[in-house]
Amino acid sequence: MDKTDIWRLSATELTRLTRTGDLSAETTVQSAVDRMHQVNPSLNAVVEDLGDEALQRACALDKSRASGAPTGPLHGVPVTIKINVDQKGHATSNGVVALKDLVAPDDAPVVENLQKAGAIVIGRTNTPEFSFRADTDNPLFGRTFNPWGRHISPGGSSGGAGSAVMAGIGALAHGNDIGGSLRFPAAANGAVTVKPGLGRVPAWNPSQKAERGLLAQSMSVQGLITRSAADLHLSMPSLIAADPRDPFHVPLPWAQEAIPGKIRVAFTRNTFGYDLHPEVDKALVAARDALADAGYAVTEIDPPDVFECGRNGYRALMGEVLTLMKGDIEAAGSQTIREIFDVYFQEFPPILDADLLRMMAHRSHYAREWSLFMQDYPLVLSPFLPQPFFKPDRDTEGAEGVHEVLGCAVYSYAMNYLGLPAAVVPARLADLPAGPQPINVQIAARRWREDLAVDAALAIETRIGQMAPLLWDKMRSNAP
Repeated sequence: MDKTDIWRLSATELTRLTRTGDLSAETTVQSAVDRMHQVNPSLNAVVEDLGDEALQRACALDKSRASGAPTGPLHGVPVTIKINVDQKGHATSNGVVALKDLVAPDDAPVVENLQKAGAIVIGRTNTPEFSFRADTDNPLFGRTFNPWGRHISPGGSSGGAGSAVMAGIGALAHGNDIGGSLRFPAAANGAVTVKPGLGRVPAWNPSQKAERGLLAQSMSVQGLITRSAADLHLSMPSLIAADPRDPFHVPLPWAQEAIPGKIRVAFTRNTFGYDLHPEVDKALVAARDALADAGYAVTEIDPPDVFECGRNGYRALMGEVLTLMKGDIEAAGSQTIREIFDVYFQEFPPILDADLLRMMAHRSHYAREWSLFMQDYPLVLSPFLPQPFFKPDRDTEGAEGVHEVLGCAVYSYAMNYLGLPAAVVPARLADLPAGPQPINVQIAARRWREDLAVDAALAIETRIGQMAPLLWDKMRSNAP
């Protein structure tokens, strides 16, 4: 392979070469940085270029390996970090103008874990204000674009991460997810991710001045967006390494005991009254067939009521947001984000006061229902969204826009409220009037069994194929 094309390699492929010395970390990082400089101007996915810093770290890793020092499992792998997570010496702006000079005093656990594993940060990626939209735009850095075309939002809030990794800017992209912020960008861009379950990845920002609300703590998780499911198996064991700054971290290994016999999968097309688009249905059928052919026992059956759980969970989150964040949003947010939050509160009427406490307690009821169901069905294959991904700024178009973007996404935020792992993987490339668009499906898994969800995503990917090579062909044909 030509040195200029090294950016195309997956993290799994890269580490086979970098750990043996067949490929230097410097060459690997240089290729990723060159790719970033080539495509990022039209995407605005990376909003802080750390190329020079990355090359210095790559040279240091090469010298270390040459001296006989052991290499980490992610040795030399270029990664990006979302701008709402602390990276020492860099601003944790969260897309907010008022926070543009909030320089992190230390690395967050996820950044530290990635770098301890040998990964090299080449840039920091864009997010919407307060990381609370399913689209990515803000007054500080502007809009991020989807590499498939400007007819599709890049998703949010980890929209910069999804756009970057699919365009070839780094093999791994860090993101986080409180209601879908890893899975929305993965679905929008045709990438793969797994939203980890509660407590799996240590989380904390050294720059934060106060602890987050209890629901924010229990629903929000850190993770990675990748081009291939195999890269999640490679990288997530490093990400979940314990950190004492997160006292609620769950110290379990990534790969756990195998389930004997065929793994049973509950397959559902239920969209709770929302129209199921034919292309989404085709993607679901393709994913179902891929799992069946791979040896899974797939049964069409509805899991416990995800609609009631998801809507109540998000209404509870909105109650916490209204109580603890509304002042900050009003003081530091743009007119756009303030108006979007006003519509959020209409779409998800906040649960407040004693009712909020009752709903937080009732969360255990929903989780128990799913736990019991997953004794029989360790995996649940479902839509992620009932329709193909929406256009940019759809959530600025009043109640109808927010309803299309978030209202129908119950399979997404229900998993956050339940604290269950959920992967999304592309199962179809749809040829729609506005242009080609990947369609992702979701695979939820038993508590703390992210590995099962990724195994299933890999089985689907093996049958369907990865989206990145198709995207790169499209980008090349559209290049001036």
